[in-house]
Amino acid sequence: MIIKVNSVMKNPSLCDGYGYRTVVFLQGCDLHCPGCHNKSTWDINKGIAMEVKELAQLLREKAINKKVTISGGEPLLQKDALLELLKELSDFDLCLYTGHEIEDVPEEILKYLKYIKVGKFILEERTSTIPFVGSKNQKFVRVHHEETK
Repeated sequence: MIIKVNSVMKNPSLCDGYGYRTVVFLQGCDLHCPGCHNKSTWDINKGIAMEVKELAQLLREKAINKKVTISGGEPLLQKDALLELLKELSDFDLCLYTGHEIEDVPEEILKYLKYIKVGKFILEERTSTIPFVGSKNQKFVRVHHEETK
């Protein structure tokens, strides 16, 4: 399956979730928030088309500590490819940045995540004092999974 990628950050980040994280920006966004700092990700026709397995292998090589944040754009725009990527990296500490609310994220995606940032970026509520979010309305939460016996 093909996934459209804008970029993989050259250096790991401390600003996109807990720990030293490798960040991948997926291509395509349908939200177009005013004040977005990542407008180059909006057009789904741009970016690099890769096989999901190829991207997963690249992330395995780059993220030696197995901590990856998937951002965008809007990753849920490529929901099927995103799910396949999460499955490929199911042994990783995974974080997803989405402009949607948590109720709009399919459970099949949530079950692979350790963390998620939810909520649309609102320029008038921009903040630099709340960790891992861009505006005060957004939430960064740990995803709780039911333990299976």
